[in-house]
Amino acid sequence: MGLGDAARDLFAEYRQKYLDDRLRFSNSIKLSAKKSEGRISRVLYQPYKWLFVFPLLVVTTFIFGIGAVVFALLFSPRIGSVSGVLWARVNSFFTPMTVAVKGAENIAPGVSYVVTANHQSLYDIYVLYGWLGVDFKWVMKKELEKVPVLGFACKVLGHIFVDRSDTKKAVETINAAKTKIVNGTSVLFFPEGSRSSDGVMKPFKKGAFKMALDLGLPILPVTINGTRSILPKGSIDLRPGHATMIIHPPIAVEGYHEENMAELMDKTKRIMNASRD
Repeated sequence: MGLGDAARDLFAEYRQKYLDDRLRFSNSIKLSAKKSEGRISRVLYQPYKWLFVFPLLVVTTFIFGIGAVVFALLFSPRIGSVSGVLWARVNSFFTPMTVAVKGAENIAPGVSYVVTANHQSLYDIYVLYGWLGVDFKWVMKKELEKVPVLGFACKVLGHIFVDRSDTKKAVETINAAKTKIVNGTSVLFFPEGSRSSDGVMKPFKKGAFKMALDLGLPILPVTINGTRSILPKGSIDLRPGHATMIIHPPIAVEGYHEENMAELMDKTKRIMNASRD
């Protein structure tokens, strides 16, 4: 190899090193700028959050809660539930939270389901109420019954309040609510029982699956992604963001019973977990 070839190789080597260093420097600058932009955006969002979004939540809960009660009493709980859809969509719009739905075609009109959804944020409620697209009764903790307007509205709409501190009463309440799950009205559970703080699914409780077996209704697994970054558990650090709701194909309960219910629970959890971010 001649002196000229060696010089060209050396020049090419140093040129490539220069280009690599320049690319790393450029990427570093872009990353720093993006982080700074994120910090600035969060700082600018704080007055909007405190002065508009949180007060709006209180006002809309009051207005749409009263609307739900009035329409439920004058017409039917199903008509009253439309107020809940509007409540969810209005608050999502002004947060702002955008929502994408995948798998809506897996819901058959007029069919009742036992819906199971993962739970990582209070904003899961907006996603489900606003975009699931089915009439459902929510299984919720009894403490929510005491929330002004919201608790009374949920009671009139036929949602199911469960005392988690008393297993016997909880079972009796769910058994009494079974008559409501007919003619396309579904029931919705968070089978984890409470919100996950790290996004990892917690062990499932049996309530949803016991009801599905008792009523012979299919399980409709739902996976929600993105809400934990909008409002994490135990935090008021609300941020704008995007959520995705994935509606999986229903799981028929034929062939399942008390003895192998754990298999049904595991299958449902695997399906939901496979689509989790």
